Amino acid sequence: MFGLNFQRLRQQAREAFERRVRIITAGLSIAELRALLRGDPPTEKPNPRYRVHVTSFLFHIRPKFYLRGSTIFTHTFRLGFFTMFFFVLELITGLILMIYYTPSPAEAYNSILNLMSNVPYGKLLRDLHRLGAEGMVIFTALHMLRTYLTGSYKKERSFTWLTGVVLLLITLFLSFSGYLLPWDQLAYWAVTIGTSMAEAAPLFGKELNLLLRGAPDIGAGGLLRFYLLHVILLPLLAIWFISIHYYKVSREHGISLPAKFEEDESLPKEAVKRAKQRVDYLPDLFTHELFLTSLGLFILVVLTAFFYSAPLEHIANPQQTPLDTKAPWYFWWLQGMLKLGDKTLMGIILPTLIFGLLFAVPYLDRNPYRMAYRRPVAIALGVLATLTIVVLSYMGLPQYKIETPAATRIIQDLAPEEGLGELRAIPFEQLQPGVYEVNATEPENLCPEMDFGCPALEAVFAEFSERVNEAVEAGKLPEAQAVLVIEAWQADLVKVTPRILWLDPESGTRKSYERHIFLHRDHNRNE
Repeated sequence: MFGLNFQRLRQQAREAFERRVRIITAGLSIAELRALLRGDPPTEKPNPRYRVHVTSFLFHIRPKFYLRGSTIFTHTFRLGFFTMFFFVLELITGLILMIYYTPSPAEAYNSILNLMSNVPYGKLLRDLHRLGAEGMVIFTALHMLRTYLTGSYKKERSFTWLTGVVLLLITLFLSFSGYLLPWDQLAYWAVTIGTSMAEAAPLFGKELNLLLRGAPDIGAGGLLRFYLLHVILLPLLAIWFISIHYYKVSREHGISLPAKFEEDESLPKEAVKRAKQRVDYLPDLFTHELFLTSLGLFILVVLTAFFYSAPLEHIANPQQTPLDTKAPWYFWWLQGMLKLGDKTLMGIILPTLIFGLLFAVPYLDRNPYRMAYRRPVAIALGVLATLTIVVLSYMGLPQYKIETPAATRIIQDLAPEEGLGELRAIPFEQLQPGVYEVNATEPENLCPEMDFGCPALEAVFAEFSERVNEAVEAGKLPEAQAVLVIEAWQADLVKVTPRILWLDPESGTRKSYERHIFLHRDHNRNE
């Protein structure tokens, strides 16, 4: 009797659990879930997986099926999926980071330090958010490039292309608006340079610059504006246009087939027929996306755990402009254009025309074909534009066409004002006190009393010597003398001073340049 009751209780519990699972999964049973994840056929009739697309909010926005040809990985490389993946990652990590962030100049930097030091997994969250932002910019741009090269913007997809260009702009400004929030030197001066471009706008440039900054210089008002842009206005705009973009793709015209299946008449009919076969979203594409999501998260966590750390420099100082100040990397091309001519022309008018042309691509390209060999002009223009962006980005680097005094450049490269640099990367144990003079001290075996020597210090001193000698030979540092001085300053603290003296040919006097770097045993950098 007791055994019978026990079995009945087990049966009731199983049935209750089954009902709960069906409620949560919009009608899928446990057996159906198991079959779905295994890629097996449906276990019930009619197919319960189609019912999910009607009853589930998360699945009703997904098509029931895709054409097999459009799911070929090398056709789309899942660039659109990964762009959306990064956007969702940014939303989740950003909402958590908002809890610990205070948007004021007095507290912003300290809140980042607190997040990294005292909040469990705070540094990981910040690294994921920063890396996700970089990834979103990259994948959005690659997605647009792929769409252009495959001609997937033609005919009924013209409006979808327009929403894609808008999303590219929103992505750039989303990343740019978040750049200022750490309130460090890197962020402050990068955004200062970026917003100064707005001042070149004709008619209302000064007003636009003032609107962005909140004052002639970026301060509390500017930080609050960028914070509100980053967490409210731009995310809402992104969600709106993503919804429109996704609706057009999923409900109206779908993902384009590879052009060969539509235009290449030499293909066997069986291949074309197979490309147009339906592939159910559940389970085939769902499990594929589940795998890609898991793989993406795994790669990001590994990168942030072992290889990537979101930069955080010294607290923002409006009175000190660091050397080699530059805009965020995705605006280097714009900074490169500014070096070519007038600020208004190169910084405002031409970029506006470029994005205007991007919007107009579907209407300017009247060629009905999508295959590359039938679109030589469009493909050539796309490749040329991509190469131009790369070249302009290189020109946007601070080192391009900006003449820095040789002594300053040598020391800046070894120990940059912002960032780690080779000198600061030397292990503390290898920073042996002494005066190491270029061309007088041999770079090899600087630390004979150490069992394993000091290879990192020797490598840095050898590079320092080589750079100084090259500058002497080039006539940039006449009669130069250079030393690297390491002093035991306090317990677990050393002072490193690279110093260069040279004869100024114009004045006939000797000049010098040096920088003092304090390195603690427990920190990579602590000036």
